[in-house]
Amino acid sequence: MLGWAGGGDRLGRMRYVEPVFRPPSEAESYLLPVTTGCSHNRCSFCAMYRGKRFRVRPEREVLEDIAMAKETLGDVRRVFLLDGDAFVLSAAKLLPVLSALKAAFPSLNRVGSYVNAGNVLSKTDEELRSLAEEGLRIGYLGLESGDPDVIAHCDKGATVDEMVVAVGRAQAAGIRMSVMGLLGLAGAEGSAAHARATARAVNRMQPRYLSLLTVSPVPGTPLCEDAEAGRGRPPSPKEALRELRWIVQGLELTGTIFRSNHASNYLPLAGRLPADKTRLLRTIDLALAGEIALTPEFLRGL
Repeated sequence: MLGWAGGGDRLGRMRYVEPVFRPPSEAESYLLPVTTGCSHNRCSFCAMYRGKRFRVRPEREVLEDIAMAKETLGDVRRVFLLDGDAFVLSAAKLLPVLSALKAAFPSLNRVGSYVNAGNVLSKTDEELRSLAEEGLRIGYLGLESGDPDVIAHCDKGATVDEMVVAVGRAQAAGIRMSVMGLLGLAGAEGSAAHARATARAVNRMQPRYLSLLTVSPVPGTPLCEDAEAGRGRPPSPKEALRELRWIVQGLELTGTIFRSNHASNYLPLAGRLPADKTRLLRTIDLALAGEIALTPEFLRGL
């Protein structure tokens, strides 16, 4: 239900519909709900918004929250727009929110949002540029896989080609894109094809940021139901590492910050590509050889 939240993550005295999710890089950001839930909400691996009914919050409520946050938090440098699908709003509805944030927080240097391909492609280049100029400087897009069959099976709501075009258009407009892939999404049997196709898709995107997470079947999702029914075997930790290696080996990026240090991963990695590619591959090889300990299963998280 709608309630007041405070404390960690700089939530302030604001109205949230729990649970609240944000990217790890937004840990210090002020979280501003402009929507509740996710308008797609059908991805086979995701349970984040299954318990929420999607709605767009009235502009009046959002502006009230910004005013309350200014009183509670003072000045902030970063804002993240909740929930899973804030970018579904038209540019005409997002721009007043961005303008209010700039007026409330003089030190604001970045507003971020989860995005999906359809919500980017529905906006004109001029609209995307206007959003970037008004402060929306980073978008988080889940590619998950570059394999069209995997994407169709997990019901992403967009094709690989559409996601590639969306990332390119957003970045051309000045919105830096953080792209996420999911290790293990194709199971052990489809691992190699999934990895190599994912690397090819990321190469076409050339995102500013790339994060690789490891899939974990969540109860209540179609992915978990498939696993419980024996439809496909999840990769073992070492198979997931080999998949990670295939992806990193195939990456041909010209200026991307790379992270594979999410709580779900067996081996934390971080670097810049292409400069750190050799080091990253060497670290994966040491882990495959047993010379670096992997994160135990009980310490992994979603």
